[in-house]
Amino acid sequence: MVKLGINSLRVYYRREHHPFLYRTSFKTFTSTALSSDTGQPKPTPTINFSQVFQECSNKKLPIHVGKQAHSHMITSGFTPTTFVTNCLIHMYIKCSNLDYASKVFDQMPHPDIVSWNGMVAGYAGYGYMELAQSVFDSMLVRDVVSWNSLISGYLRYGCCWKPVVLFLQMGQVGVRPDHTTFAVILKSCSASEDLELGIQMHCLIVRMGFDGNVVTGSALLDMYAKCKSLRDANWVFREMPVRNWVSWSAMVAGCVHNDQLLEGIELFKEMQREGIGVNQSTYASILRSCAGLSSLSLGSQMHAHTLKNNFGTDAIVGTATLDMYAKCNNLVDALKVFDFLPDHNLQSWNAIIVGHVRNDQGFGALQLFRRMQITGVGVDEITFSGVFSACAAIQGHLEGLQMHGLAIKSGFDSNVGVENAMLDMYGKCKSLAEARKIFDMLGRRDAVSWNAIIAAYEQNGNEEETFSLFLKMVRSGMEPDQFTYGSVLKACASGEALNRGMEIHDKVIKSGLGSDVFVGSALIDMYCKCGMIEEAKKLHERIGKQTVVSWNAMISGFSLQKQSENAQQLFSRMLDNGLTPDKFTYATVLDTCANMASIGLGKQIHAQIIKNELQKDVYISSTLVDMYSKCGNMADSLLMFNKMHERDFVSWNAMICAYAQHGLAEEAINAFENMKLENVKPSSATFVAVLRACGYMGWFEEGSCYFQSMVDDHKLEPQLEHYSCMVDIIGRSGRVKEALKMINEMPFGADVVIWKTLLSVCKIHGDVEVAEVAASSILQLDPQDSAAYILLSNVYAEAGMWSEVSKMRKIMREKRMKKEPGCSWIEVKNKIHPFLVGDKSHPECVEIYNRLDTLMKEMKWVGYNPVKYNNEEDEKEE
Repeated sequence: MVKLGINSLRVYYRREHHPFLYRTSFKTFTSTALSSDTGQPKPTPTINFSQVFQECSNKKLPIHVGKQAHSHMITSGFTPTTFVTNCLIHMYIKCSNLDYASKVFDQMPHPDIVSWNGMVAGYAGYGYMELAQSVFDSMLVRDVVSWNSLISGYLRYGCCWKPVVLFLQMGQVGVRPDHTTFAVILKSCSASEDLELGIQMHCLIVRMGFDGNVVTGSALLDMYAKCKSLRDANWVFREMPVRNWVSWSAMVAGCVHNDQLLEGIELFKEMQREGIGVNQSTYASILRSCAGLSSLSLGSQMHAHTLKNNFGTDAIVGTATLDMYAKCNNLVDALKVFDFLPDHNLQSWNAIIVGHVRNDQGFGALQLFRRMQITGVGVDEITFSGVFSACAAIQGHLEGLQMHGLAIKSGFDSNVGVENAMLDMYGKCKSLAEARKIFDMLGRRDAVSWNAIIAAYEQNGNEEETFSLFLKMVRSGMEPDQFTYGSVLKACASGEALNRGMEIHDKVIKSGLGSDVFVGSALIDMYCKCGMIEEAKKLHERIGKQTVVSWNAMISGFSLQKQSENAQQLFSRMLDNGLTPDKFTYATVLDTCANMASIGLGKQIHAQIIKNELQKDVYISSTLVDMYSKCGNMADSLLMFNKMHERDFVSWNAMICAYAQHGLAEEAINAFENMKLENVKPSSATFVAVLRACGYMGWFEEGSCYFQSMVDDHKLEPQLEHYSCMVDIIGRSGRVKEALKMINEMPFGADVVIWKTLLSVCKIHGDVEVAEVAASSILQLDPQDSAAYILLSNVYAEAGMWSEVSKMRKIMREKRMKKEPGCSWIEVKNKIHPFLVGDKSHPECVEIYNRLDTLMKEMKWVGYNPVKYNNEEDEKEE
């Protein structure tokens, strides 16, 4: 021990206003200095080197104080003992200065086992496993601490098998493991989910008498829980002679890990009754349970519990709390918790960003990311994955490119999780070339990578490449999961590829995913869209656990097949089974009400929506606007639109379409202009509605301007629907030849609908030549289309070409074609009454036809000449 000049230390402590800490941190000894007041020897503070180094290791003193002490020790000629040198090594290791620690160690004349163990632990603690192994191999004598340091180092940096190998070697050289050794090895079993090895370790623990140790017991139950053997974990927990808060926390976390969320909450309650203190990890587990259950009320209670126990400002608990609120769709409270935290670490930023993405708030997530960058907290793979998902949600290709550049700059572009998120973003932003480039450059492709690229091609309508990639995935040895099958089955549905869909169904059954709800719902959707509604019904009945998703798929399938009544009956069955519909269920059923003009049922559905507090949802509100307008109730449609809390392009489209369908073209155009004033970007569907409105009014100039604006100002590629509207607008203005020219100059082939539109305007203007071209084109596409003959026959009749009319009817008789009978229906006292042309099946048909004759007489009396069409009479002509 030597007297150390302490002036620098005294000045430091006075400057930092810690006189008490100065007096109590160092041992004071006596020197021969004289007091200026009494002339008597005065105590002079001296310091113990080992104590300074220990204080610096514990972060009670800054590192430069320890370095000064080390410097003084060298210049003073003091020869440190092994203990002092070990304290110095430990200080440098704790302060992340391994180079200095290594130099001190190399200069030790007689390092003891503590010195060697310190270097092994130091290198292992910072991930320098080769150096740690080298020091370990150089040791002449090793104790259990030496082995534990090396074993835990390998485990900490992701190597699960090496600790087991070292454990076996440890036994071979006769070193007896302790409770720390077993705790580390059990963590290795947990990380690799190797239950069989974990059971063997359990047997050895019992044999060596460590089963009563609380540390080993806690590690043991944690291993069983993470290896999906919760029953064994619970048995170990109940058999433990002593349980502390670590044991309880491990058991609660195990329940959450195994999706036994309610059991975890009950265990937490039992823990409180036992008087066990609550810690960060326990709160984090319970809040995850609340999030998994989507139980906002229980989560709010747990939040209050954390505040009561002074964990409100804790970073770990606060992050779990805001994550819970975000997963319970309460983003407002999640933000409040985030703002309340005194310090925002990387995890809390990630949680709030991901929470915004999960709640479809992509723009908000990007704004938070910008704030995060200003703080300098840094980024990790979770940050990039969340922000790329935000770019995908808003289809922000430019923002995605910027994030891609930042990922490269930050060195995360080679992280497989970030690459997968990037790939998914490019796919959803319709940048297939960039998505494919990233996929082809991937060093390692996992199931998520394959799923992302397959989904990208499916979402962009490239069914052939979707199937091709699926086959490549299977040939590569990667087993498809439910998400893979979901994307491939969607491709089969959109392309109506029934045969391929059935092949995929066979593979699903062989893979054991036939009873999976997600895959089952995708299969139901595929069969419905391919017209196999009966097969879809069988699948729906066979699904073991019918969820809202599977019911939605079936209801949507009936709706797509124009079986609105069946869809509504299925909706009633769903309610009878106790399931709570979601917004997609309500939207689909409201569509069926709109298709059948069933306003009574529509109002009942509306009442349920209000009861379930879903009316604020923009998707639901837009569907209600559409339903009321199609049921002829324009006043309620407008009322719903005006009461909407938020309006997106779907809402405006619904309102513009409503006006157009009711012939209110001027109101439709005004709504479109108001939409632009509110900075809502129009979609392709918006311009379809606007062009239809122009067509109703015969506005050729306005329609042409809007069509050109769609291309030039809004950069939208015209589709068949837009060309069909323009053909109608141009044709109605008398420019029938120009309409035909537009069809011929389209960048893609015309369909039956657009030719029928042209044929209809030919009837208005009596253009027989163009009508014959249009009819011929329709019959080339669909030779059995009776409507082409009927429309052309009407054109001939308008032109007085009766011989051609007779020829058309003769062809129809020879081909046994009949005009598809018109159908109408009316809802009376919640019952639908359908009527076909010439139908006499209704029980009150006599009274109905009598009333119809009376109406016809009244029409003639006021000057109208009604035409009574009879199929049988037409057949008897000639």
